[in-house]
Amino acid sequence: MQQPYLVGITGGSASGKTTFLRRLLASFPEEQICLISQDNYYHSRENQLIDDQGVHNFDLPASIDSAAYAADVLRISQGHEVRRAEYTFNNAAAVARELVFRPAPIVVVEGIFVFHFEEIAKLLNLKVYIDAQEHVKLHRRIVRDRDERGYDLADVLYRYTHHVAPTYEKFIAPYKHDADVVIPNNRHFDKGLEVLVGFLKGKI
Repeated sequence: MQQPYLVGITGGSASGKTTFLRRLLASFPEEQICLISQDNYYHSRENQLIDDQGVHNFDLPASIDSAAYAADVLRISQGHEVRRAEYTFNNAAAVARELVFRPAPIVVVEGIFVFHFEEIAKLLNLKVYIDAQEHVKLHRRIVRDRDERGYDLADVLYRYTHHVAPTYEKFIAPYKHDADVVIPNNRHFDKGLEVLVGFLKGKI
C-alpha cells in the first residue's frame, strides 16, 4: 500500500468541522480515506481540570491524551492498524465501541489542537484550517449544545466565554497562519471542499 497522505484539519469550536468532515469522507470510497479524531482521546472526567467556579474545562490541550493520540497517528502513518475505545463524552448510559482505524491512502487527522501538538503537527502533509466568524460559531455552539448535549443557555455562554474563547485565542487562532489551506465557513464551504477533494484525489 502507498504511504498514507496525512491531512490535518482544525478550526475553532463550532466552525463547522464535523459537517465538513462528513462531506469530505463521503467524497471518497471507504477504503481510500480514514478519519482519526481528537474526540476519542479525551482524558476521563475525573482527570480534567476544574476552573475557579468548579466547572470542568474540556477546552484545554491538557484535556487530551496527546501522547496516545500522537502515537496512534504515527502508527497509522506507518501503515499499521489502530484500535481505540470510543469516547462517549461521559455519558454513563453509553456503551463504548471499539474503534478500528485502518491505513488508507488519505488519513484525516482532526481536532482543535492538531496543529498545537507538535508531535502530531510534524507528521502532517497538509494543514487545513476551517474558519468562521465569532458570532457564527457562538450561534452554532448554542444550538448544538442545546440540542445534542442538553445544556441550557447560561451554561453554554459561561463555557464559551471562560473556556472556549480563551482557548481559541491562545491555542488555535495563532496556527491559522501555519495552514496550507484556509476554508471560510460562515455560510458554506462548498468551493473549498471541492478544491480539497480534487487535490486529494490526485494523491491517490
